[in-house]
Formats: sequence, structure tokens, C-alpha cells
Amino acid sequence: MSKKRKQPLYDQLVELLKEQIETELEPHTMLPSERELVDKYGLSRTTVRLALQELEKMGYIYRQHGKGTFVSTINKQATNLTGSYSFTEQMRSMGKQPETKIIIYKIVEANKFFAEHLGVNIGEKLIKLKRLRLADGMPMMVERSYLPYRKFMLMTEKELEEKPLYDLFSEDYNEIIKLADEEFYASIVGEKDAELLDIHPGAPTLNLIRTTYNLDNEIIEFTLSVARSDQFRYKITHVR
Repeated sequence: MSKKRKQPLYDQLVELLKEQIETELEPHTMLPSERELVDKYGLSRTTVRLALQELEKMGYIYRQHGKGTFVSTINKQATNLTGSYSFTEQMRSMGKQPETKIIIYKIVEANKFFAEHLGVNIGEKLIKLKRLRLADGMPMMVERSYLPYRKFMLMTEKELEEKPLYDLFSEDYNEIIKLADEEFYASIVGEKDAELLDIHPGAPTLNLIRTTYNLDNEIIEFTLSVARSDQFRYKITHVR
């Protein structure tokens, strides 16, 4: 590897591997191990590790416990945030098979935080859902959703296992989505979500906050999501 002045060696390795990922390697291709990269490029273990950490932060690679380091898919496809969002539809549009595992389904009382974000009274009943979203068997996102119980009191866990939430809204409860506000920000994953997502604790994630409104401008869903940053990439199209 050429030693360009003023450019750290790990930066050079980042650029080299990034170019290979963008032009040569298919998603989910296993990268050489740290030791193999050390031997191939004549660099120190620390330099290689820093380069891989940088690529992981950028979302070009992801690591799986006991398996290795792999090329991610985010450089291939991005989701347009100006359109309506559905995990199921997004995964199907990418040729992937979506799957949902329900971790928690229970009735809770709204505290001050959730009362404010759902437009309900403190103490009012809510349905709390914690779901693991997968694509082709790979964990992609942990979602914690809160729904006003008075609107969905007949909703069952079995229904949620059999049909996407937004399909249930429109087809079973006559709740048509008018719009959804969504915020997103970079963060790092905690231990519990890291275990569900099969990533290292402290790995970078994309956190999303979604508030969904019906045709009467009532909030029917408030969701907090933690998504693997190596598997999600978003874009915004500005129209003049």
C-alpha cells in the first residue's frame, strides 16, 4: 500500500476497502479476517482494526458474532424518506422476505411521556408492542410501538403475527393513515437490543421516532425503533 503523506494508513485502507465494496463485492460477502488483512497489506493489527471500525460506522460492513465481517447492503439501495414507510413493503421491494417476531404484547398505562406523544391522558390504557423485524432471517430492527387501547382493544397478538400492523389498521379497524412524522438520529445500541439484532453492544445504530396520524388527525401509533446502521440507508428527494 502506498504511503501518502499526511494521510493515515488506516484512512488509505478505508478508501481501498470502500472502493472494493462499491465496485467489486456483493452484499453479505465475507471480508478477510483482521490477520489476513494485516498480512496482505503489511499493516499493523491496530491500523486494520481502526479501518474496519470506520467502515462499520459508515455502514459499509457489519459483523456477526463468531462468524466474521461482511459487506452490507446499504450502498446498493436506499429508502426515500419522503414516501410512506412500511418495513414489510420496503423489504419486499428489495427482494427480501420480511418476518416479524413479537417479543412483548401487553396493556400498560400511559405515563407523562407517552401521554404527551399519543395525545391521551396520563393513566390511559395503551397497547405496548415490542417486535423484532427480520429480512431473509437476518435481524434488522427492534420496534417498540404504543397504540391507544380504546381504538384497538380487540387487537390480538395472533392478528399481529399474521398481518402487518398497517394492514390491520386499514382493513380491520378502519383507521386510514393520513401522515406519519418521523425523526431519525445516530446512536449506539444497548446490550438487550444488541443481543436481539446480533450485533456488538455499542455498535452504531439508526434510531427512529415515528408518530402516525389518522384522517381525523388523531395519533394512532407512536413507535421508537432501533435499526442496524449497516442494513439501512435513507435518502430525501427535494422537489422545487
